[in-house]
Amino acid sequence: MIGRASSLSFVAALPIAALLVAPAFCQAPAPPPPATSSSSAAAPSVFEVATVKPNTSGSGGSHTGTNGKRGVLGDTFTAFNVTLKNLMQNQAFGIPGPRIVGGPRWLDSAHFDIETKMDNVTAAQLKALPLEQFTPQMQSMFQRLLADRFQLKTHWESRELPVYALVVAKNGPTLQTAKDPANGLGTSAGYGQLQAISATLADIAQVMTQEASNELGRVVIDKTGIAGKYDIRLKWTPDLAADRPTPPGTTAEPPPSIFTAIQEQLGLKLESTKGPVQVLVIDRAEMPSGN
Repeated sequence: MIGRASSLSFVAALPIAALLVAPAFCQAPAPPPPATSSSSAAAPSVFEVATVKPNTSGSGGSHTGTNGKRGVLGDTFTAFNVTLKNLMQNQAFGIPGPRIVGGPRWLDSAHFDIETKMDNVTAAQLKALPLEQFTPQMQSMFQRLLADRFQLKTHWESRELPVYALVVAKNGPTLQTAKDPANGLGTSAGYGQLQAISATLADIAQVMTQEASNELGRVVIDKTGIAGKYDIRLKWTPDLAADRPTPPGTTAEPPPSIFTAIQEQLGLKLESTKGPVQVLVIDRAEMPSGN
């Protein structure tokens, strides 16, 4: 989730108002490409008003949000100091950075301020949609916005890429069986921590791919062969924290790297390998047109 200099993790299954600074339990992202809603009740896939302006502040932070209350769709979305790749990852497609390939050099370096507004009818229609229709509809609106302002053109393809296989470590797994496996999947992610409830190992691999993309940089694929649902809590020291001074009075050892944490805390490990990955290929992207 945004609110700091790292990339925002957009959980595609939630309304846009769920993009808040504080980590919160939410459903894990469904693997793209997103399906297009066929419901006749679906809202028009365009914003009534949208402005895109370059941000040259040099700020190390970024944030997004809406004017709606937590968990409630607002009619205005704003983003400060975000990159095109941020928007593709978190709003338009709901996928981690390693699954976006190609594009111009400024994809990760040029920053923008964005504000969009929906008309009242569109906002009401979106709010009324069931979750499985809301997600692709919301993503479609952002895809249209990026196509209009950034001339973004993409296509999906399968590529053989370096991946991490999630496997059982030498001493066996130390997983906690889900307290209530009938519950739907829930995840919470913050700076150097990840929590999941009622998660299969495939779910956990997917969440690692999404929420720890800065540390891992690859897709994680479940190769454990373990069935069932589990509640997990993982804590690690992000790479970005390596050069930070230790606060005065701190005596506790910091958490280990994410690779060590997975072994020590879950009894699993990541092995480097190659595998087929569905990636979003950027065919064209230009600096945004005027508002």
